[in-house]
Amino acid sequence: QVQLVESGGGLVQAGGSLRLSCTAAKRILSVAWFRQAAGKERDYVAAIDWSGSTTNYADSVKGRFTISRDNAKNTVDLQMDSLKPEDTAVYYCAAGGRGRIMTRSSEYDYWGQGTQVTVSS
Repeated sequence: QVQLVESGGGLVQAGGSLRLSCTAAKRILSVAWFRQAAGKERDYVAAIDWSGSTTNYADSVKGRFTISRDNAKNTVDLQMDSLKPEDTAVYYCAAGGRGRIMTRSSEYDYWGQGTQVTVSS
């Protein structure tokens, strides 16, 4: 069992930035961020492989969000810049044991509790 704890959410104006962090109690391999807006399905945002050398982004956030990891600290961050109102959602960190990039929520075994991000216009 891997416990994931997200932090860093909050309220920001459009065009602003937030940095989310996902911390695990032990080493985690594949990690991704997903988000779920009110009344909508959970969507993929970004993923990173075990080494941190390979990343992947949803088209909606490409060029604005950056995923990174620090394996010494068992953390994965999501830097979110140029935020838009449509980025408003609960953001979830997910981890899996396969080590490679995975973009489907069903491929992840462990989930955090979520952190709210609200972008005002």
